[in-house]
Amino acid sequence: MTAPTITAPQLALARNAADAALGVLPTSRPLAVAEPVAASADILTEGQAVTARFSGAAAGEVVVVVGQDLADALKESPLGELDLTAAVRPALEAAARIFGPVVLDPGVVMEPQVALSAIAAKDDAVAVPLVEGPEIRAVLALALSPWPAEGAGGGNVARREAAAAPAVQLRGGLDMLHDVEMEVSAELGRTRMSVRELLSLTPGAIVELDRAAGSPADLLVNGRLIARGEVVVVDENFGIRVTEIVTPGTERE
Repeated sequence: MTAPTITAPQLALARNAADAALGVLPTSRPLAVAEPVAASADILTEGQAVTARFSGAAAGEVVVVVGQDLADALKESPLGELDLTAAVRPALEAAARIFGPVVLDPGVVMEPQVALSAIAAKDDAVAVPLVEGPEIRAVLALALSPWPAEGAGGGNVARREAAAAPAVQLRGGLDMLHDVEMEVSAELGRTRMSVRELLSLTPGAIVELDRAAGSPADLLVNGRLIARGEVVVVDENFGIRVTEIVTPGTERE
């Protein structure tokens, strides 16, 4: 069976879409856009995929596959488990907008081979590897019905928008999560009490904690330990001076 031929317009549009997606894709290392190829199920077999359909100035489907290292990093973040769909959605949107104003459906998380097999079954599906040296770390795959012709449709729209807003810079990596608000709390210690002991509490009662006097307090984000520090007073308010950043996996040490 002869592999589908990628036309010059598809090649240019796929590269533009990959460039846009890479600008907002959260990655732990710098990646580069490789040469687009016909989509297939075995381009990247380990990791997680997020797929979404879009409609508007163009209609089609976009898939972003991230390698297992990024999927694990999002799952085991010091801020708690981060939603893969939310983290990857800006990349899906950036890729789809290359074809003009579109509306993107909510993304669906799938296994890489399942997602890539589904989009490879569509006519003229294109995949763009995102690489670190010779290693493929992520993949952007696209299928449009139909693809815009050269000099028409989404390609011109994308170029006009880029020319009209040269000062706009896409944020890459985990920077896009910087504005997400998280609940931060400090914990002096813990103890266990029976229901009888709880019911007997009165004003002035002293509850002994499981921590010695002078020991550092814990700083938690969304209930997860991220740092330890000493209690200080700042303008008549209590505060925590951070003395230790807790790395994942050492919380109980």
